[in-house]
Amino acid sequence: MFITKIGIDLGTCNSLVFIPKKGVVLNEPSVVAVSLADNRILAVGEEAKEMTGRTPDTIRVYRPMREGVIADFRVTLAMIRYFLKKIIPRYQFLKPEVLVSVPAGITSTERRAVIEATHSAGAKAAYVAKEPILAALGAGIPINSSSGHMIVNIGGGTTEVAVISLGGIVVATSLRVAGDKFDQAISEYIKKKHNLAIGEQTAEDIKIKIGTAIPDREEKFVEIRGRDLINGLPRTMKISSSEISQAIVEPLEEIVLTVKSLLRDTPPELSADVMDKGMILSGGGSLLHNIDQLIAQSIGVPCFVAEDPLTCVVRGAGIVLDSLDIYKRSIMSKK
Repeated sequence: MFITKIGIDLGTCNSLVFIPKKGVVLNEPSVVAVSLADNRILAVGEEAKEMTGRTPDTIRVYRPMREGVIADFRVTLAMIRYFLKKIIPRYQFLKPEVLVSVPAGITSTERRAVIEATHSAGAKAAYVAKEPILAALGAGIPINSSSGHMIVNIGGGTTEVAVISLGGIVVATSLRVAGDKFDQAISEYIKKKHNLAIGEQTAEDIKIKIGTAIPDREEKFVEIRGRDLINGLPRTMKISSSEISQAIVEPLEEIVLTVKSLLRDTPPELSADVMDKGMILSGGGSLLHNIDQLIAQSIGVPCFVAEDPLTCVVRGAGIVLDSLDIYKRSIMSKK
């Protein structure tokens, strides 16, 4: 069975790959480990993520995608190549058509970099489609109808907010505050309040286990380990969910303000539609507990989390791939 079409959600935190009729076939961290001595790529994805914060001076682990766009072309190319090699059978000689999701606020240079990297990695044709449209399709929103739909896609590096009507984006904005900023805020808070230094991985674990946008009545606790900043020795301590909700107040406020300002720019007819139907949250960041309640309370518009928000964008890419000819003109740009 030859694979002729592939959809890739090239995220700052995770990259997902979709094949029509098979679904999501790969979900790995967008992380690469490079040997500095000979500039060789040692590991990609899950294997590289396990090395984070544990490497000697000769190995560097980093994310080639920063805030939704390519920060390191060579390493991104290696990462796309790795994903394609992992899913395309060895005996296949036909090159596939690849669709890659990009942020709504991407520049033409950044878009060209994505297309070039995909071509060089072994694609026959490379297309890019904007994340809010793909997220809306993946969330089951009828984007071609004449009423307005609002999608808030909170990823790892960027939050994309868009109002969609008649198959296109009417107003959109891209904010470089998302899941990563939550992790940084948690790390900073613990450093300032408890004099404890923790790694990226630990901050992410805390967010996943007990992170909440609005404090719950029932407190949750998690035990964390880090380095004491006063005596430099390892230390264990417990942290509560209400402290975490305090820690991430600022990045959440920025997201709420962005949604508010976009609603101000939305034509009145479409605003009424959004008010009526509510907004849909997608992306890994929307898995943060109570984030829908916080946005609904702050803005006064109903808010719902899409089903399986993490895979919305890549599932949307799958829908586009299924009827590529129809969508080619409307939502994609080809090299």
